[in-house]
Amino acid sequence: MSKNLVIVESPTKAKTITKILGDDFRVISSMGHIIDLPAKKLGVDVEDKFKPAYVVIPGRKKILAQLKKEAKGKENIYIATDPDREGEAIGWQIKEKVFKGKNVMRVSFHEITPHAIGEAFKHAREFDAQMIEAQVGRRVLDRIVGYFLSPLLWKKIARGLSAGRVQSIGLRLIVERERQIQKFTASEYWEITAELFKQKVSGESSFLAKLEKIDNQKAEIKRNEDAQEICRQLKDKEFKVLEIKKTEKKRYAPAPFITSTMQQEAFNKLRFNASKTMLVAQQLYEGIDIGEDNPVGLITYMRTDSPNVAAEAIQEVREHIGRSFGKDFVPEKPNVFKAKKSAQQAHEAIRPSYVSRSPESLKDFLNHDQMRLYELIYNRFLSSQMKPAEFLATSVDIQADKYLFVANGSHLLFEGFLAAYNKIQEEEEKEEQEEEKEKTKNVVPPLEKGEVLGLNTLVPSQHFTKPPARYSDSSLIKALEEEGIGRPSTYAPIIYTIILRDYVRRIKGYLNPSELGFKVNDMLVEYFPKIIDVKFTASIEEKLDEVEEGTLSRIAVLEEFYQPFKESLDFAQANIVKEVITTDQVCDKCGKPLIVKWGRRGKFLSCSGFPECKNSKSITSGVKCPTEGCGGELIERHSKRGFFYGCSNFPKCTFTSRNLPEDKEEEKEK
Repeated sequence: MSKNLVIVESPTKAKTITKILGDDFRVISSMGHIIDLPAKKLGVDVEDKFKPAYVVIPGRKKILAQLKKEAKGKENIYIATDPDREGEAIGWQIKEKVFKGKNVMRVSFHEITPHAIGEAFKHAREFDAQMIEAQVGRRVLDRIVGYFLSPLLWKKIARGLSAGRVQSIGLRLIVERERQIQKFTASEYWEITAELFKQKVSGESSFLAKLEKIDNQKAEIKRNEDAQEICRQLKDKEFKVLEIKKTEKKRYAPAPFITSTMQQEAFNKLRFNASKTMLVAQQLYEGIDIGEDNPVGLITYMRTDSPNVAAEAIQEVREHIGRSFGKDFVPEKPNVFKAKKSAQQAHEAIRPSYVSRSPESLKDFLNHDQMRLYELIYNRFLSSQMKPAEFLATSVDIQADKYLFVANGSHLLFEGFLAAYNKIQEEEEKEEQEEEKEKTKNVVPPLEKGEVLGLNTLVPSQHFTKPPARYSDSSLIKALEEEGIGRPSTYAPIIYTIILRDYVRRIKGYLNPSELGFKVNDMLVEYFPKIIDVKFTASIEEKLDEVEEGTLSRIAVLEEFYQPFKESLDFAQANIVKEVITTDQVCDKCGKPLIVKWGRRGKFLSCSGFPECKNSKSITSGVKCPTEGCGGELIERHSKRGFFYGCSNFPKCTFTSRNLPEDKEEEKEK
């Protein structure tokens, strides 16, 4: 019989760790949280230092009983939940509720390998009280906001709605961006590109130069007529090399992934949404069956905001780079990356557990999604410890009368980290990277100052200024991180939650606020401007980090938040009036006007005589159901999987579609 009991969150993790620890350890799963605040009441005593009243989650009592049963006769009990605030809190709650009075120790590790597990059990410790305090603070804050704001949304808009402290900031960013797009007016502008060639050498390939200045002023061409007139004037002009500038540039390796950058890059490169990225990463972390070594944890813990890497892992990857790419690719000293202020320095970046396990060696054991994400993580880590790429950038100023053209070219001198990670690195650099790609394509031949060039063609091109882009999972996570909103464990849930509530819809990979999302956001901004203020929320996040560091008390943070929240809450409760949207339609049962209401499945028409008259009807799109002989119309519906269109004759007709038929036809025409 095993002498030691080990508690982890998931069955997969339990299976992987069992293989490593052997027969002296019994490893079982708690299946995540067992203890939490009650679902149907506040569960926080706001009058007594915000004391939380934790209860056993309904449906988890059997797991609780099993844990108590397994603990009988065990000499040691180890809690090996995840190495973050959430994991620390889950473990502490289990200890307090299940094993109080017993010898319970905490073990934490950032990768599921024999070495990491062995070291963790050698250095078993007490629970981190400060980390737990910070997590409790976050949980209490979120409960207070959700518990008090949700009824206000019911009163103002519709029953069944809810709000969250951090999710509401995400919604606000998306709504504000959408309004910027709606207000945007495109402006026309023109560019002129000259295709030039070197006259002294026959057969020399041509190159491109763009008009940059007219009479030493930035070229601003607003109309086609002006562009054509400039081209007419230039046809007989002499194009002479005015100045040649050559600069050696370095592009440095990116840091290994942290949670946010992994989510961003997985969206940009693999089109994974944030939730999918975290799901696949968790599979790689907890263990994959790879033949004789079943199962194996392939990456380090995937919820982290620290770019730090263990010394032994750096040594391993540097040796691997030297063998695989050559010593010229290994920097003299390891590359070091700066962490942001709030990062948990004890954590590691996301990296492969073993560099020796290349993506190619695992192709028979990983599914398609696992393989793609593992390859991204593996190559990113490899590249992070390689020398920078080196380029020779050439810029040539070319004078043609009062017009100045500039030709840019770029030549790769040393591949550096690009040998392992030859991809566009960050979304915000996309335009800059596109320009860099164009420079690389534009091969500028050897030129001399004063040299006269030949002109092949002049090409005027029409352009329009573009509105700001809608947020994607990637760019929203980046914006939240830059503003100091949320932490590694919250980015994916923020997006998942606002989509689940139908406040936001993911359309072709981008986040679009729904009509309901606009309404919820506008109410929160009107009545709770400080609580969903980006800077105020970021300051609260920073203070909760200080609680974890032991420099601030949880009670002080909660009091600072609650005072302005209570003031706004009292004002809102006294002043909010339910919005009534009237229509020109009448109830076919009692003759009273029909009004627009919101429900869990979206918008519908209801009799204004409710509750005396409970008649209601769906609001149709006006588009006929394409099912032959049906005669119904398509209605917008909402489910846990998102919004869709269904037939008004359901359940007789079960037609559904993500798009209206007209949308599909328009897409074909485009």
